[in-house]
Order: sequence, then structure tokens, then C-alpha cells
Amino acid sequence: MRTFRNPILPGFYPDPSAIRVGEDYYLVTSSFEFFPGVPIFHSKDLVNWKQLGHVLDRPSQLNLDSIIPSRGIWAPTLRYHEGVFYMITTYVDNDKEQHNFYVTATDPAGDWSDPVWLEDAPGIDPSLFFDDDGKVYYTGNRVPPEGQDYPKHMDIWLQEIDLESGKLVGPKHSIWQGALKVGHAQEGPHIYKIGGWYYVLIAEGGTGHTHAVTIARSRNVLGPYEGNKANPILTHRHLGRGYPIVNVGHAELVETQHGDWWMFCLASRTCGGYYRNLGRETFLTPVSWENEWPVVNPGKGVVEFESAAPDLPEQKWPQSPARDDFTDGELALVWNFLRTPRGEFWSLSDRPGYLRLQLKPERLSDLANPSFVGRRQQHLSFRAAADMTFDPQAEGEVAGLVLLQNENYHFRYELGLEAGKPALRLIERRNGQEKQLASVPYNSEKVQLKVEARGQDYSFYYRTDERDKWNLLLGGANGTVLSTDLAGGFTGAYMGMYASSQGAESSRYADFDWFSYEELN
Repeated sequence: MRTFRNPILPGFYPDPSAIRVGEDYYLVTSSFEFFPGVPIFHSKDLVNWKQLGHVLDRPSQLNLDSIIPSRGIWAPTLRYHEGVFYMITTYVDNDKEQHNFYVTATDPAGDWSDPVWLEDAPGIDPSLFFDDDGKVYYTGNRVPPEGQDYPKHMDIWLQEIDLESGKLVGPKHSIWQGALKVGHAQEGPHIYKIGGWYYVLIAEGGTGHTHAVTIARSRNVLGPYEGNKANPILTHRHLGRGYPIVNVGHAELVETQHGDWWMFCLASRTCGGYYRNLGRETFLTPVSWENEWPVVNPGKGVVEFESAAPDLPEQKWPQSPARDDFTDGELALVWNFLRTPRGEFWSLSDRPGYLRLQLKPERLSDLANPSFVGRRQQHLSFRAAADMTFDPQAEGEVAGLVLLQNENYHFRYELGLEAGKPALRLIERRNGQEKQLASVPYNSEKVQLKVEARGQDYSFYYRTDERDKWNLLLGGANGTVLSTDLAGGFTGAYMGMYASSQGAESSRYADFDWFSYEELN
């Protein structure tokens, strides 16, 4: 029996939404303050995924200037109808106001349209449903019109939408308020029509430990909807905080071309206690139907690390090399910026074969667009390294590697000046307070930096080039500073390359010859 391993998308890929078009599957996830936004993936077998690009890859589509961490793009839904792909999502601003919009494309790899912003569309987590009679419905959540009975009590509502004019039309309908009164934060609704029933699948319990998936059904798209007496149909909240897969929820149902059903959901892996450095990841689990209700992973009822693979021809994609030598004309799809990139601060052409980062005044601790190019941490134990050429000339000019959770929780492993002399130093920023963990004089403009993490044990190394042995700068740094459980928010850990003049103007730059990332067993 062929099996597969969860998570199918390791690292910070939350809120999965997936569709089937013929024998092809497409999936998108949330991206919050990172640019480009909404990564989109393609699969033939539900298990092996290849990134096609990002849905929101132009500044005209996504302005993340000064956005607070964990705001920005929340919970996209992907749909397809009559040759057109639709991605609908919420942009959450710094005042927690929600702005819902959709974009379209005829090719999921892009280009996608500029946003169509929707008026009078309260709440978050919008979804589209195309009914058999040609009508299209918008579904989201909102504060109940009659008021909230308890904290975070939300209403799932539905309204017809005219996609030609980009407007909601007709009355709003409250269709469900979840399965349990304690199941707060009803959100993430998806509507399906299966066997004469309309089903609304939602998330409840918040996106933390009490996250859950619940479902209701109706013969009429407008309701009334009856909840499944077996709700929640999926949760891990009853398994305790020692269980290795936690906060399971925010799901999507997909039927294969052979009539089998599968559920995508988010969940987190814990490490070194109840710490979730990787954020919320995408998992897959089988579904069967009994009495016209879905049963998730029959006989077990939980998401597992290993399961029987879908009955589809296996389609593996070429793996990206562990080392990026920056020899292509474009950045690989794995790389992101922090907020919308402004200014010409990076280049692959100024020095061919290198990624050049100009020093910007912006710091990593600012709510700004620093000179940072990063990728997700995708494994609990990993090795990352980079080859950098940098010659700091003034106090405050720094460049190096960053391990990032947000502006107040991160490691900076950087080359800069100390008392006028170049030095390598490791700085931990925890709860907004900075502490220099280690420092060593360093008299070359060429340096290779490496970090190895085994669980929450992070060690930092350096050398001049491949002819030298690695020197340990510091071992045993506490990696929990990169967990959402300390830092708060909804994202996962990133790592990457960074250059800053820390408030001053500078014409200096750092050149990165390569960056490598690999899992450690």
C-alpha cells in the first residue's frame, strides 16, 4: 500500500483552499504580511505539489505598506467556473477593518486581475459558490445582526453576487451560527452541493488549540441549515497539548475524478513543548460518507502523520535544489519580501550569479519594508547557510542571516562594526528587547554563515569559505523565540538574507553568492 506523509505543505501554509479541474488540483493558502501574496500550487495526486506562482504578485494588487504582522491577506478561497479561476480573500488593515475582494485568471499560473473590491461585505474568510441555476453566492462571517450572545460569537451569512458588476445583490441571509455555544469564532465557510444537499463547512473555536471543523446542511441554499449531530467532524482539542499535531481546523472538501473524497485542513506540529515555530501547515486526510454526512478519517477521526495515499497516479515534481545559486533571472518562487517591496533594493543582475541587497535605513524591527529576502522554515530540524560578501564602513551598517517570527521576535546573525572594528555577532530580539548573545572579531569581507537547528536547539557557525572548517559562534540558543506561542500572531518562522544601515542613508550593499536550506533528520 502506498502511503503519504503529512503535512503535505510543510511550513507556514495556513488556511488551505483547493479545487479540482478535470484531473488537476490547485491549492492556495494565506500569506498575511508577506509579498508576493497567496501562493498557488498544482498537483495531480493531492500529495505532491508544485508551486505555480503567487496570485497577488504586483504592487497594484497588494499594498502591504506598514502592515502589522499577522494582518494583511487572510484565508483565500479558490474556485473555478466556466474557464475562469476566482480567488477571493480578505485584506485586514492595521485598524482590524476587513476589506474583501476577488481576482480572476484564465490560467492559474497568472496573470491574475487587479482586485475587485466588494462594498458592504462585512467580516472575513469569504467564499464563492456557483449554483446549478447560474446564480453565484458570496459567503462569509459577520457579527450577528441581533448582536453577540458571547465573546467572538459570529454569524455565517450568504448573499447573491453579480460577478460582472462586482457587487453583492439582494438581501443578506444568516444561514448558521455554528455547532456549539462555546465554539466561538465561526469562520472560514465553504458551501458545496452534493447529492441534492447544500452543505456549509466552517471552522469554529478560534485558530488556536480549540480549533475545529463543523458542518451543516439544507435542501435550500438559503437554509434553514441543520447541524450534524456528530459535530465537530474534526478536531484535536480533546487529545491534549502533548499530542504532536494540534489546532486542526479550517478545512476544504475535494472530490477526486474517481469519486473519492479528501479534506485539506490546517494544523501545527509542536516542538520542545507546546511551541509552534512553523506556524500552521497544510495537512490532508481521507473522508467517507454515511447517511449523507462526511466522516473524516473513518475509524480514527484524527489527522495522522502517515496515511494511505489517494487512489490517483503518483506524480512527483522535480525537487528544487537545496542550494540557490541565484543564477536565474528571477527569484525562485520560495522567496518572499516583508511587505510590498519599495525601491530598487535588490538585484540579480548587478553582479550576475549573486543576489545583491542594498542597505536600506529600515530595520527588521520597523513596521516597514526592510532589505530582506526570506523563505519559510519548513522542518523542525534544519540547516541553513549563505555565502556573503560585505564590507561595512560605518557603525550601524549590517548584513547577514535572519531567523524571523516578527519584528519583536527574531535572531539576527550579522556582520557589522563594533568600536570601529568588523565583528560577527548574534542578536536575539525577544519581546522587543535586544540581547547580544555572542560576538567575535572578523577581518574579512567574505563570510559563510550557517545555522543548524535540532528542535529548539539552534547553533550558529561561520567560516571564510569552503576551504575552512566551520567555527562555532554559539550553540544551544533557545529557538522558542521563533514560536507563535511567544510571539503571538498567525504566521510561521521565516529565514533569509538581510541588509540595513539602521536609520542612516548608505550606498553600501551585500552580495550573496548562494543560500542553502535542507532538512536534518
